[in-house]
Amino acid sequence: MLNRIHHTAIICSDYEKSKAFYTNVLGLEIINETYRSARESFKLDLALKGVYIIELFSFPNPPARTSRPEAAGLRHIAFEVDDIDEEIVRLNKAGIVTEPIRIDEITHQRFTFFADPDNLPIELYEKRSL
Repeated sequence: MLNRIHHTAIICSDYEKSKAFYTNVLGLEIINETYRSARESFKLDLALKGVYIIELFSFPNPPARTSRPEAAGLRHIAFEVDDIDEEIVRLNKAGIVTEPIRIDEITHQRFTFFADPDNLPIELYEKRSL
């Protein structure tokens, strides 16, 4: 029986740029950082509020992956927020462009998308009581 999602693995093209984005901009906490010399690769374990959620990898010359529009495969990662307007202002001040807010037609909750340094889509989803 499954308990929960353990983590999401992301391979980046510029390790230092992605590390700064996920830690300084998004505010994820570093649990562990390892350089694996045999693979010429960093592995950065990241947490959100103490819960391990992302493995950030670097590899020399990773192949490009189609991200948009609506390519087959894993679509995006989403973070729940209490106040989407506040988060959009914070991201915009950090130079991150966000899409216009949309309304989920089923839940009626507000959400938006932005991209990480490799143009991987990230969603902010506002969870409010109706």
